Amino acid sequence: MGKTIIEKIIANHSDRNEVKPNDIVDITIDARVARDFGGANVVKNLIDNNLEVHDPSKTFFTFDCNPTGSDQKYAVNQHKCRLFARERGITVHDINEGIGTHLAIDRGFVYPGSTFISTDSHANIMGAVGAFGQGMGDQDIAAAWANGSVWFKVPKSAKLIFKGAKPSNISAKDVVLNLLAKYGANTLLGYSVELYGEAIEKLSIDERITIASMGTEMGAIIIMIPPNKEILDYCSKATGRNIEAVIADTDAHYDFEDSIDISEFVPMIARPGKPHDSVNIQTQNKTKIDSAFIGSCTNGRIEDLRIAGGILRNRKVAPGVVLKIVPSTDEVWQQALNEGLIQIFKSAGALVSNAGCAGCAAGQVGQNGPGEITISTGNRNFPGKQGKGDVFLASPAVVAASAVAGYITTPDAIPDKPAEFVSGTRKNEKIQNRNTEKEEKKPIEVTGRVWYIKEDNIDTDMIFHNRYLAITDINEMGQYALDNLAGYENFAKEAKPGDIIVTQKNFGAGSSRQQAVDCFKALGITCIVAESFGAIYERNAINAAMPIITYNDLTALDLKQGDTITVNFETGKITSHKNNKSVPANPFSQVQMDIYHKGSIFN
Repeated sequence: MGKTIIEKIIANHSDRNEVKPNDIVDITIDARVARDFGGANVVKNLIDNNLEVHDPSKTFFTFDCNPTGSDQKYAVNQHKCRLFARERGITVHDINEGIGTHLAIDRGFVYPGSTFISTDSHANIMGAVGAFGQGMGDQDIAAAWANGSVWFKVPKSAKLIFKGAKPSNISAKDVVLNLLAKYGANTLLGYSVELYGEAIEKLSIDERITIASMGTEMGAIIIMIPPNKEILDYCSKATGRNIEAVIADTDAHYDFEDSIDISEFVPMIARPGKPHDSVNIQTQNKTKIDSAFIGSCTNGRIEDLRIAGGILRNRKVAPGVVLKIVPSTDEVWQQALNEGLIQIFKSAGALVSNAGCAGCAAGQVGQNGPGEITISTGNRNFPGKQGKGDVFLASPAVVAASAVAGYITTPDAIPDKPAEFVSGTRKNEKIQNRNTEKEEKKPIEVTGRVWYIKEDNIDTDMIFHNRYLAITDINEMGQYALDNLAGYENFAKEAKPGDIIVTQKNFGAGSSRQQAVDCFKALGITCIVAESFGAIYERNAINAAMPIITYNDLTALDLKQGDTITVNFETGKITSHKNNKSVPANPFSQVQMDIYHKGSIFN
């Protein structure tokens, strides 16, 4: 019996002449990749298990999730990977290069018939060139780095035959959204899916990448598209050697076969929450949007940007709508620049970022907020995947057209005048006042356990680090108080309501962040006693009715960590319960006392 594409590739990379579905075999991996997402864990697994890298020439890091380096955790992990790579001669495709799976194809690490693994769940994009690719966890990747191979269960194969001609208004994204509508997320679960037909044969490499990228969303192991001459020539140039296709035998066995009339496909859109909840775009026509995104491993190629550029040329993004565009690789970015596309995007009012995964990976441009409606070319719109708002999935043409119109539409229905946001359309939404304390007479004297922090110049980054600045709910802030101050990382866990902080000069130096005050209010800290405060911090604390008081000398109190003291805001007297001694401090001013009793400057 003949063999399918996946069966041949796996057999060629194992010690067997042939394999069949459900066989478990060790496969040699031609290219082994860890991204900034998961890369540090791969390194940790190798170090913890005293393992070395099998072949550094086949091993790579690709930093594509957060190429701006704007997230502290990503920045730390990226640097850990860089250090590991320097010591072992591993190539790092750093934050300036783009999406790792695209680099693997464009630079010849992957080619028809080869094998590839990555910490990227869309590593099966390699099916676009007839190669085997799989996303795996950091333990799997670490084992493959150490051994050069990994075990894999041979999947069953499916064969989809496309008949008819692809309509001119149907993009590659529409093709895969039509497939998702037809098969859902589990009909092809666990299959290696091969695509055939004249319409498939004519697909460009960029179109093939779009379709193969969303095999994950269909539940497939991989979508295999047999390479045509254009693909073979592309991969031969990338690798510097003659590449031949691995093709299925004519008598290969498929556990699932289906015939599809592509001429019946219609422009589609996936509704928020599920990529497979794909419907005719007309059902969502004129849905108002807040933002639009073009990019991701699914639609960040040069053909995608050209389509968007053709629609945006001499047009403007609708008022109040934000359009974000992220090319897939730096080469695509440079090509878009050379072709004048970047200028078109900027003239239209779009934000163009450096190459990478963008909002899809929750680490770069493209995220949205609660209540925000986004139309995106991404591969997923699971809740929280691209932010906390609602995300529709569509083609680059539809996203660009919708950004201009201000609502979901198709390129042939862009209005002369864009839709605008109407004042009062969200008037029923309640605006929550961040401070709900009622005006009441509060105690002018507090007693509590002392946290004695004997340091000057404790800045706001030590108090409440900038990686938490997106938090707006005061109730969530307390857990991060002082976690960036050496020796006090566990302060938030150990502090109790009623505690008092005593510290030294210039407490709260640095930025203007209000959270550095509010985090202590959230924990129930009743007072901060310092020799002096940063000027902005002092105002922030007073205006938020957070009791602060300054002193000149506390020597007589002989303070120790855990002592109990009483602080009187009206007289300024500070008394130690250990030795019953008191010292004078600076009492509240009338303004501070008024705001304190009112609960905030707003009351």
